[in-house]
Amino acid sequence: MTMNASDPLGWRGTSAPSLAEFEALAIEAFRRLPEQFRALCADLVIKIDDFATDEVLDHLGAKNEFDVLGLFQGVGLPFRSESAPTHLPNMIWLYRRPILDYWAEHDETLGAIITHVLVHEIGHHFGMSDADMENIERAAD
Repeated sequence: MTMNASDPLGWRGTSAPSLAEFEALAIEAFRRLPEQFRALCADLVIKIDDFATDEVLDHLGAKNEFDVLGLFQGVGLPFRSESAPTHLPNMIWLYRRPILDYWAEHDETLGAIITHVLVHEIGHHFGMSDADMENIERAAD
């Protein structure tokens, strides 16, 4: 919902996006990424949850549930093997509450943060440099 800057109380009718609304934002952000980048993750499934599971937090050594914004699970096309033909779909988990918390503390749009998390989860999985990922994010704008 867009707020009217001239109405200081315009925010009163605004609420945080639901899990379903957040998923729609994430899918749109993914669609805006360059095709070459999206191709790294054939059949990517984007999942939204409020927080990472305790198992994920423990595995990543997170201090608290707000430390993890997203997670990539899967095997990208460059790493798939013909000897192991069955694969679960690649998945990106975006964690709504930590992302909203980050958004509240920074001067970025929610869409830019979601795009950043998507690019970084995929990019880190494939060993991309931060500079490569920044270029991909700029191409999505």
